[in-house]
Amino acid sequence: MNCRHCGAHLDLSLVDLGSTPPSNAYLSLDSLKRPEKWFPLSVLVCRECWLAQTEDFSEASELFDREYAYFSGFSISWLNHCEQYVTTMIARFDLGPDSHVVEVAANDGSLLQYFKQHKIPCLGIEPTASTAQSARAKGLPVVEDFFSVRLAKALLEEGRQADLMVANNVLAHVPDINDFVAGFAVLLKPHGVVTFEFPHLLELMAENQFDTVYHEHFSYLSMTAVNKIFADNGLVAYEVQQLPTHGGSLRVFCQRSDTGRRTIRDSVERLLQQEASAGVRNPAFYADFQARAEVVKNEFLGFLLKARREGKEVVAYGAAAKGNTLLNFAGVRGDLLAFVVDKNPAKQGKYLPGSRIPIVSEEHLLQHKPSYVVIFPWNLKSEIMQQLAYIRNWGGSFVTAVPQLSVIPAC
Repeated sequence: MNCRHCGAHLDLSLVDLGSTPPSNAYLSLDSLKRPEKWFPLSVLVCRECWLAQTEDFSEASELFDREYAYFSGFSISWLNHCEQYVTTMIARFDLGPDSHVVEVAANDGSLLQYFKQHKIPCLGIEPTASTAQSARAKGLPVVEDFFSVRLAKALLEEGRQADLMVANNVLAHVPDINDFVAGFAVLLKPHGVVTFEFPHLLELMAENQFDTVYHEHFSYLSMTAVNKIFADNGLVAYEVQQLPTHGGSLRVFCQRSDTGRRTIRDSVERLLQQEASAGVRNPAFYADFQARAEVVKNEFLGFLLKARREGKEVVAYGAAAKGNTLLNFAGVRGDLLAFVVDKNPAKQGKYLPGSRIPIVSEEHLLQHKPSYVVIFPWNLKSEIMQQLAYIRNWGGSFVTAVPQLSVIPAC
């Protein structure tokens, strides 16, 4: 396989998690009777541009289909993040009724709804029918398509150039990262700005976040890699902020390389130097990640087996892609984990891909009173522990597996 960005041959391995179905391919009762598609799940690192990327085995259309069930609006902390972002960007860039905001991968409109509240014209681009429908229900205009140079040119011809473009948690999800990024340079106004948010590779490595590896994530991004990708596709990164979201993310501000006039801030060079010091450009930096992932897998599996021997019921909260990666890597099935609770009605009544563990509503916690609740979306741990604090009434405990196994009594 060759690098998705620079075309160099790939031979440096980051991690191999075996085989798994796509992490968001939830199963209906009827589909339990049919075989699933499983694909190898491994990540390679380019020695030329240092882009970490999954091997090619599945198409984007197979991963982001009509039944795609991730709706960002079910997280209160994410909604707060979106609202704060909108307030900040409106003030910073003096956005108003004559401005135009375009969000790529708008999902269910969780972010754009706040621009709409401020009466700022906006447009969402979202390829998955289920979430696009939810965004339209909020009164938001949505183009149901994958973003690309082709689509950017079509929108440009319609007079939809943007003062601000938003791309939160999507840069890692695109197979053709060059075409995707180049589209922003097409659709931005001459002095427009695009902000990209994505999980930071340095945090993934430091916190052993191997469970964020799944087929829908084609890339695992450092500032070192994206700075070159932007520069090669008509954008200049002029500022970067480090955020706590999703276990540690970057927000990168970019402008067009041909017309942008904003000064490149020190934050860009500081982060590039930080990554260089950490070893991002050194193959040795990636050498022990596989072993650390296997330690987590074995500790988690050992915990589940011990709980079963002791007759204690273990369930989970959050039918997240993270959890599916962990469960399938560890080979966990319904005999060790009874069910997974999720707030999203679109997931309830379905089954996790691979493990085929049922997804149920929160009422099942009160009915079963399990000894342990495993929190799969560990990035929302505080929010979830507060929401489920009532498990203390029967002596229940919370469990997280990443970065290492942790059992936390509810209190």
